[in-house]
Amino acid sequence: MARCRSLLMILLATILSIRAAAQDVTYSRYDKFDYRNSSYAIVGMSGGLLYTYVKDEEAARLDAYDDSMNKVATVMLDFFPQRIYQVRFVAYPDKIMAIYQALESNKVVQYVAMLDAHGLMKGKPIELGSTKTSIFGATKNYFSSSVSENKKMILIYSATDKKSEIEFSGKWLDDNGNIVKQSKATFRTENMPEHGEVNVANDGTVYMAAYTPTGAQDHADQYWILALAPGATSFAAKEMELGEYFATGGYTRIDNVNNKVYFGGFYATSKNGRFAGFIYAAYDIATGTYTTRRFIPFDNELLTSAGEHRRGYSFDNYMVRQLIVKNDGGFVLVSEVQYITTRSSFAPSFGYYSFYSPAMSSSVREYHFNDIMALAYDKNGVREWSAFIPKQQYSQEDEGVFSSFALLNTGGTLAFLYNDFDSNHSRIQMSTLTPEGKTDTRGLSIEGTDYPDWLPRSAKQVSGRVLIVPCFHKKQLCFARVKF
Repeated sequence: MARCRSLLMILLATILSIRAAAQDVTYSRYDKFDYRNSSYAIVGMSGGLLYTYVKDEEAARLDAYDDSMNKVATVMLDFFPQRIYQVRFVAYPDKIMAIYQALESNKVVQYVAMLDAHGLMKGKPIELGSTKTSIFGATKNYFSSSVSENKKMILIYSATDKKSEIEFSGKWLDDNGNIVKQSKATFRTENMPEHGEVNVANDGTVYMAAYTPTGAQDHADQYWILALAPGATSFAAKEMELGEYFATGGYTRIDNVNNKVYFGGFYATSKNGRFAGFIYAAYDIATGTYTTRRFIPFDNELLTSAGEHRRGYSFDNYMVRQLIVKNDGGFVLVSEVQYITTRSSFAPSFGYYSFYSPAMSSSVREYHFNDIMALAYDKNGVREWSAFIPKQQYSQEDEGVFSSFALLNTGGTLAFLYNDFDSNHSRIQMSTLTPEGKTDTRGLSIEGTDYPDWLPRSAKQVSGRVLIVPCFHKKQLCFARVKF
């Protein structure tokens, strides 16, 4: 009897493991879509439906889908100007916020509009600001946005680096699109600073990264977190002392529960040196001090693990993609190899996704997206485990649109979805990472042989276990709903 119970427990565990790793994939129907002059976005869930956005030469619209990816409604966004420059949506259970920039004459104008759960407009769009374009037209992103974790504070801002200054102008919106605060602030230092990522906390405080690049590699010899309360006109600059080291890239994350700002990145020991280790820091909002600041060199175990995947391995091309803060104060740092090369004597590469590549000249940009590395640290900055997901993705003149990965965080397991492709074939891979650092990689089971081309990097997590992935099929667009 005991033996039977043991066998039953093993069988049950196996079944549960298989179920945990299984995914359901459901496609929407194809719509005509010209990727050369049209745009799309995944809006998110509102009113129990999934909304997507499509803009072509004729009109802009929202499409609503049920859980079976049947299109149940289409809402024409006829209040959108013809020339939309940038658009972002924030989805709520009972409404949708549309943040968009429009080209009007020689200006870029920033608007916000509120829609109800059916995608219908509530009131008129509100103009938030405008700026003149250059004689060459719109050539950059004039306004940016940041959304708090609880989506109750939305920041619309512009940040400009000018010699020894960073000029900032921002408007704070509530979740109904009302302007609650606005201000301008300037950060000055002796060197020539540049601004990095901008995050907004649940209480509306803005935390902007600033650094001073130096040397041929643009490693930073100074790094600050600039804090700006809603409506304040001056930054509280909190420098993270680097000592003899140089920051080579990083990622900040606000922990609204423990009132901290975490930083994770890489460092070098000289201004033009190779990556030598990791930086881990925790900034305490209440005291205005860095409670933790560690420089952790690459150890032999990590170097050995990395070298198992690639000969002549180096960490220099890693870029931090995500910093996941754990409830106990620890975090998981996710990074990916990414770099661009230029070939002056062009020999065409007819890759798997060459249909979507533009016509090429004698000089061509080559996009490389390779291995993923995940590192877990406890609250004291001690590494708990490391994991590598090997992949090699190469393409030309497409900005790597089919490369990189989508990350789904279920609250425990992390799932990485990416295309594994060469010149003739492509398959969709799923690598899962447990809280203990164990990885499992397998092909995503998809019915049929003529499935569309997935764009994992543009995917969006819309619930705890559901990921929406846009897909191309020549000049058609559809969306895949992946349920874990």
